[in-house]
Formats: sequence, structure tokens, C-alpha cells
Amino acid sequence: MALVDCGNGVRLERGTTCSLKDGTILVSDHYYPPGSGPWPTLFMRQPYGRDIASTVVYAHPVWFARHGYHVAIQDVRGRGGSSGEFYPFRNEGRDGEESIAWLRAHPASNGHIGMYGFSYQGATQLLAAAEHPEGLECIAPHMTAADLYHGWFYHQGALRLNSTLGWGIQMLREDARRKDLREASARLEESWRSIRAQAQFAPYAAHPALSDPALPSYVQDWILHREPGEYWSAQDISTRYDRIRIPALHIAGWFDAYLEGSIAGYEALRNGAGTEFARENQFLIAGPWVHIPWGDRAGDASLGESANLDTDTLLLRWFNHWLKNTGEFASEPRVRYFALGPNEWRRCNEWRADAECALYLRSEGNANSRKGDGWLSRTPPNCEEPRDVFVYDPEVPVVAPGGLQALSGPFDQAAAELGNNALVYTSEPAFRDMEVLGRPRVRVHVATAAAHADFTAKLLRVVPSGRAEFLCIGVARSSWLFRDANYAADEVHEWSFTLEPIAFVLRPGECLRLEIASSAFPLYDRNPGTTVSPQLAAEWSWTRSTQQVLHSPAHLSLLLLPIQGGAAW
Repeated sequence: MALVDCGNGVRLERGTTCSLKDGTILVSDHYYPPGSGPWPTLFMRQPYGRDIASTVVYAHPVWFARHGYHVAIQDVRGRGGSSGEFYPFRNEGRDGEESIAWLRAHPASNGHIGMYGFSYQGATQLLAAAEHPEGLECIAPHMTAADLYHGWFYHQGALRLNSTLGWGIQMLREDARRKDLREASARLEESWRSIRAQAQFAPYAAHPALSDPALPSYVQDWILHREPGEYWSAQDISTRYDRIRIPALHIAGWFDAYLEGSIAGYEALRNGAGTEFARENQFLIAGPWVHIPWGDRAGDASLGESANLDTDTLLLRWFNHWLKNTGEFASEPRVRYFALGPNEWRRCNEWRADAECALYLRSEGNANSRKGDGWLSRTPPNCEEPRDVFVYDPEVPVVAPGGLQALSGPFDQAAAELGNNALVYTSEPAFRDMEVLGRPRVRVHVATAAAHADFTAKLLRVVPSGRAEFLCIGVARSSWLFRDANYAADEVHEWSFTLEPIAFVLRPGECLRLEIASSAFPLYDRNPGTTVSPQLAAEWSWTRSTQQVLHSPAHLSLLLLPIQGGAAW
């Protein structure tokens, strides 16, 4: 096959084939640097079309080839030009291992291989690395998850509904075309044209775009497997972190759907990779980004020029260090993170805070909305304070930070905080800087009228103008949190759960705010409040529930902040 001239001596070979042991043919495009080689190889395995090569966030493979790398972009099994059946994650470990063995023998490769890519492409790296194929010397898994249940699909019992349906419909579209399922394809395309509205279909397990029996079952399988277990661990590395024995450069985004998966994956490998060498060479970059794109805008906020981090150059330096022995990554900190507020990059060698600051939920019994009397106090209550009460109605849920479209970013929540179906607690203005780094957590004593309930906790930074900027959120479902104990309606239970990770600085004059509700739809699926499983619930199975939040000496409710240095009050 003739090589395509890409300028500056870079050449492209399209459609190279790799035959796996089971007869599956995987197709890749190869970009060759100027000269005769062989060269170190950068390898990406992805399901979206090898010509795209994740260029929505990365430099084109031609750019890496100009810097002396043989770059191979491969369609995974059942996608693009590759044969076989696509079932997300299931075959990526073995297929990746065999592909790397084939790639090592490629005339353009000198046998030193690194992998890169974000989202699904990040998962293919982790799964291949767990097979520890010879020649794979480092990886760069970005915005992905090592634990699919906790980091990709579910958050403390609640399905990440919007991202799961959106991605599932996106993937099934190509399956329908490959199988020539015309009616199924038409339904999927119609759903894709209004993808942000699909989470509002109830019951979502019966979504017509997902229900054709000729389509692959994976989206239905994600929805049905609502507990961690073998289904999930067979497809990820959550039970075998010790199989990873090479360095990894992790990238996370504060407003990415897979933020928890990215940070938890770094932590798991920092502590549990199979060798001290691998544990000591896990690196993390946590930026202020959504899933796509990475830059200085997120939601309705401008984050400053420094948010436009040159991730391509960092990636190049990472691979130069490990594949060309340049040593140029040696001075990098283990953790580089973007602190919201001052909007600047900071460095540390360990991902952990110095201390924990407790703020107690207080009110005179009417913390409903930001017009209410809820406040966050450094001092716990010394007497029985009136309970705060709100009604959860699954038909009219509290919406996600980005509204019904569940858009990502540090959106202003001031208008959304006017509803009485959420409790709002605000601190006094800070009198000095306070840096928060890590996962905030709540311990809230509540009684619910229904035996099946959710609680959400949303953290915000309130600036003097009144803008209430979303920072992070957490959710917990009673069936998940109390799985080993009896949860009963109208009884007081302590709900203790974490929010997703964040880094920000509360500055003098700014306030901290905590919102407590029972939904963040459609970011998470809504709890019907009955024994009906959420994916099967619709109008006829929803029930309202009256929720009571207690704050008294016997039943403290509080927010716990991981902080660097001292408290702000």
C-alpha cells in the first residue's frame, strides 16, 4: 500500500491488519516519522474511528510522529474496520496484549511502547497493562476508570443516568449500522439528535432505542447490574491492581463525568500497583475541565489562561522520559492540580489534605432554599434545634447542577436554590484563605417517610456578587448505604457519604454553601421511593416522601472538609 505524505517527512499507512489468535482482524493506521527508524511506538486503541484518534483533546498523531514516534491508532474489536463483536471493555485486555505483541514485531517499532488516550481509550490501556505484555513500558490513562462500577457507571448506589444513556446510545448506533438493523438505527439516530432529553424517558430500562433484541445487550446489562460484583470486576482491574507494574500518567477533570474514576484509579495504583517502581511512578494532573474539551471555559465560567495547560507537550515529555530515556519528567511533581478560586496550578507529592474542618448544619427549622435560615457553623448546636423538612417528589425532582441537560461545569446555582425542595446552609464570609483538597464528606441525621430514599450533598462557593458556583456533588442511596442494616421509614438514621473530589480556595469575603436534597436529576437516576427498582419505575410507581434533617447535640449533622492549612473562620 502506498504511503500518504503528511508533510515534514511524516508518512501515513492506512489499514494495517493484525490477526488475533481467535481469528479476529484488528485494523490500525500507522504514522511514521522522518527517517528510517525503528522508533519507539505510541499506541492508542479506541472505538470511535481510528482516523479521529481522540484529536478532540490531543494533538494529531502526525504531531507526535514529527517528534520521533511511530504512532499506531487501532480500531478495537467490532468497531471501525475491525472484525468481531463489540462488547465494551470485555475483550480489551486480551486483545490489547496480543496487539502489543504484534506491534513489537512491526518493522517500525524498536520494541519500546507507550499507550495513550482518554475515556474508553484510557480503559483499554489499563486492561492491556494488567496483562503486563512485554514491551509496554508506560501508559497515560486520562479521564477513565479502573473500577467501572464505582468510577464510571454508579455513584454510591445511584446510576450516573445521563452519561450512561448518552454513551450507550452513541455506541449502539454503530452496532445497528454494522448489523443493518434499519428500524433500530432510526430510533437510535432520533434519540441521538436530542441526546440530552433521553434520561427523561421512564422507565428508562424500556427506552425504545435500547429495546431491540437484535442489538447487543451491554446497555441493558449496565442498567440491570446495580451492585458491584463479578460482572463488573471481570471487565476492569478493580480486583487486580497488583497486575499493573508500569508507570502511569493520569489526567482528571473536576467537571468530568468520570472524575471519581480518574482520581480513584490513581490512588489505587499509587497504593496497590504490583511493584514499588510502579507505585512510585504514578502521576496525576487534575484540571478544571469537562470531558470535552480541555481548556479555560467550563459551564458558564471563564477559568483564566492558565487553565489552557499544554497537555500535549506534557504527554510528549512523559513518553520521552520513559521511551527515550531523556529523564525530562524527573522534576515533575507527583500531583499537579488546578485550584478553583484563584484559578492557578499547584503541586504536591501526595494526594491528601493536612487536616479536616467540621462545619455543622444549623437552622431555626426553615433552611428551605437560599431564602431560608440555614447556616454552616463551626460551633455545634447545644440544644434541640427544630428539624428542617422538605418533600421529595420524583415527578418534580431537584435537577442536576447543569439543569435538565446535566451539562458539566461550575454553573451558577443561585437561581436553582430558590426552590423549597432543597435545604441550603451557608457559612459566614471567610476571613482568610482556606484551601480544600480531596473529597468532602457529610454526616447527616435524617428521617424519611419512605423506606427507599436518596440524599444528595452539593458544595458551592458563594462570591460577594451572589454567584453560587458549583464545586462538587455526592449522592447516596439507602439500599446501598444501609445494605447490611435495616433501613426503616420515619426512623432516624445517620447518612455518611463522600462527595466527588475537588480542589478550591475559599478566599476572604466568600462563603461556603451546602445544599441537601434527594435528587440531582438526570445526573443520577431518581429513586422512586418504593420497592420498584429505579430502572423500572415511572409515574405509576413513584411516591413522594417527606424528609427531615436533624441537628441537635444527640443528632449532629455536619460537613467535613479536607483542608490544607487552617480553617477560614
